[in-house]
This record gives sequence, structure tokens and C-alpha cells, in this order.
Amino acid sequence: MPKETPRPTPEGSASVSTDKLLSPILDSIGEGVFTVDNSFRITTFNAAAEALTGIRRQDAIGMKCRDVFKADICQRDCALRHTMENNEPRREVRVNILDSRMREVPVRVSTAVLHDQDGAVLGGVEIMRDISELEALRQELNDKVVFQNIVGVSRPMRNLFRILPDVSCSDVPVLITGASGTGKELFAQALHKLSPRSEAPFIKVNCGALPDSLLESELFGHQKGAFTDARSRRRGRFQAANGGTLLLDEIGETSQAFQVKLLRVLQDGEIFPLGSSTPIKVDVRLISATNRDLESMVREGTFRQDLFYRLRVVTLEIPPLRERRQDIPALIDHLLKRISTRRGRQVKGLTPAAHRALASYDFPGNIRELENILERAMVLCHSPDIGVEHLPPEVFSPVQPPMPGAQPQHPAPSPSFPGSTQPAPIHGTPQFASESERLLWALNTCGWNRQKTARYLGISRSTLWRQMKRFRLIP
Repeated sequence: MPKETPRPTPEGSASVSTDKLLSPILDSIGEGVFTVDNSFRITTFNAAAEALTGIRRQDAIGMKCRDVFKADICQRDCALRHTMENNEPRREVRVNILDSRMREVPVRVSTAVLHDQDGAVLGGVEIMRDISELEALRQELNDKVVFQNIVGVSRPMRNLFRILPDVSCSDVPVLITGASGTGKELFAQALHKLSPRSEAPFIKVNCGALPDSLLESELFGHQKGAFTDARSRRRGRFQAANGGTLLLDEIGETSQAFQVKLLRVLQDGEIFPLGSSTPIKVDVRLISATNRDLESMVREGTFRQDLFYRLRVVTLEIPPLRERRQDIPALIDHLLKRISTRRGRQVKGLTPAAHRALASYDFPGNIRELENILERAMVLCHSPDIGVEHLPPEVFSPVQPPMPGAQPQHPAPSPSFPGSTQPAPIHGTPQFASESERLLWALNTCGWNRQKTARYLGISRSTLWRQMKRFRLIP
């Protein structure tokens, strides 16, 4: 990089060249930085670039940048050449370079043009960010069924896993949405553990459990005498999470008055404890979670639009369990191991019929409900495997219950056949709320033997097959 004309300092001390000033500044930057002249020969090369490539500064300076980095875009689509020729910066371009030992290193590069005082192009600058750890983490996520206690093999979960490393390393606010019981807190914990803040605190606050006055005190703290019971000064959760991550769960339950105060914290990075007029600076990564539709609340005027856009810089939408049925077998295995460890007893697993029953259930309570079902089943089960008889009745009612006042639907009496081997219902014939419940009960009663089930219901095997297809009991 060309030197500026030396100018005396106000004190009259000896001038210092730009190069001598620039070198320690560039070496203090964690990313690799280098500059080139108009011939793409390297003019500066910082310490991080040395560490990234394994090439010494004195060897790199004067060389063509393509001979130093041997990047996969050098010949076909050089980001730096594009920038210098079109005066157009490039941002976060994914590139593979080769280090001095010919090992491939994944990096993201950003480029800009260098001009002199008259606007003429002097050369270009490129910043390289090593993403080796991110790439290794992404591969680990792709190879695992369980990661950070999150179970997922389905496409929706793989898509979430794919972006987790990048979102974790960013410091922007994240909004996690999804129905109750889908595991929003697990995702928040994973974002914290994978982030540069992982050694600092992770603090969770349930915004729906406290009224405004207590929530404000809980988050911002209070001074002695701020209110009747404030007998001493108290730090809030924002201060407790300083340097770390704060999860605001059920953010959709807050009032607009409180939303104004939270917005001020996001805008200014400062909190005011109750009873104090002195602001306190806080450095907190904010994650919010909700099972409500905040966009609809914004349209209805019950949630502030400006806060909504501040909170959802990145949104992670966790799908309900009924939309990721591929994950149910892996979740069952994972949860059974956890429950077995907690209870100090083991079961081998589930019978095929019990697996099929759970696979066909819609789980309105999602993963939390599945865990409760398995825990209940382990209490009732005294055999090696959990069977359908250990599952709660709601598992056999995959459709919504009838509206209040509606007449219950009872099954028609099953015909008996002289000399038949029609099985007797388990614990008597129950009252059914739907046709699908009756079908599942019959299948479970007959051990999923289709011939016996068809005879039990008084229908043909082809009719049974169509009903099983209709209710997604077979592929």
C-alpha cells in the first residue's frame, strides 16, 4: 500500500509512516487481512493471514495473491478482481483456500477498493474469516440424530440444524416460534452453547408468569425503597446475564406498556432499575420465544410493530411434531433412555403396535406430551416392552373431540359368527368418539392381525385396508 506524505505532528515530533501505523492495527484484527496493488501483488499481510495460510508476511508481500491463497475462485470468479474492476464490494463470499501444507481451509471473504485522495484506484483489500469450526460443526449436525439434546432426522429439523452454527456465532436478536412443547428452550440453549458467549450466563425469564410491575423488577432490578417491599437493592436478570444470553419466553404475553420499556433497552443497550434515574449499560444477546402469532398481534394492535421487527432479526420456526413424524422413533428412543436413567429402571422399547399407534397420533402437546405418555407407560408397564395397553386413551383419538352438546357417536354392535374365533375386547368395549378411535382399538385388540380385525368389525379385508390408509395407519 502506498505511503502517505509524512506530516509533522502538532507537538513537532518525528513523523510516522502510514505503514508503521497500519501494521499493528491490522495485526490486532482477528480476521486475515491483506491488500494488493493494481497488479494484484500483495502489499500488506497481517498476522491473522499468516496464521491462516502458514505463510510468513515477508514471503507473501510482493507475490500475486492467487499464488499465495490458491483459492477455488482465483481463476473463474475472483471476488477481489470483481471489486476492483467494478468498484463493487463483495460480502461474505464462501471460498476454499489452500494453506502452506496444501490443506483446504474454508473461509468467507469480503472485499473493498482502495482509493487515493483524488479517487484513483490504488488497489484492493480483502478480509478473510476462518469458518473451519463452523463447517465442522455443520457436518457434526448433519451426522447426528441428537445434538445439544435436540432430536431430529426430518427435513424441517435438518434445515434448522443447517443454519444453527451461523446464527449462533452472530449476536443479533433471535425470535423462536412454535407451539407449546416443541422444544423452543432447547434451541435457545443450543444457540447459547454454540456461541462465543457460551462461558457467560444463560438466563431464562417467563414473561407470561409475572404481571408488569414484577416483570420490570425481575428484568431491570430495583433500588432500595423503589416500592413497598423493596428493602434492599436488587440486580435484575439483564445484569445477571451481562456478557451472556437472556431468553424471554412467552414474549407475546407482555403488555404494550412493558414492550415500550423493552424496546428502549434494545435501542440504547441500557436499563433503568426501578427507582433509579441512572442508566446501566448491559451487553446481552437477546433471544425471545413465543407460541403466539406475533404478526397477527401486530395487525390487531396488541403487539408493537417496532419491537416485533427488533426481536425477529432472525426467526427460527420449530415445527409441531405432527409435521415431523420421521422424528418420532428417534425421539422415543432418546426419551426412554432419559426417563430410564431418571427412574432407575429399563424397558427394551415399544411393541410394533405401540409404535404404530404413536406414529399415527397428532400430539397436540408435542414433544412434552410424548415424554409424559412414555413416563406414564413406564409406570404401568411390567413387561420388557411398552404395549398399546400402557398408552393413554387419547392416543386412540387422533381427531378433535366432539363439540359441547353434540351427541356422542357409539359404534354399532359387532356381529358374532357361530364358531368364529372373534376376540373379546380388552377390558370390555369402550365408548368411541370417532371412527378412527374404534378402528385403532380393534386393531390393537386383534394384535394388528388384519384378518381377525376385519372379522371383528364385520367388514371385508379390502374395506379394512382402505380405512387404514384413510387414517394413515399404513403407508
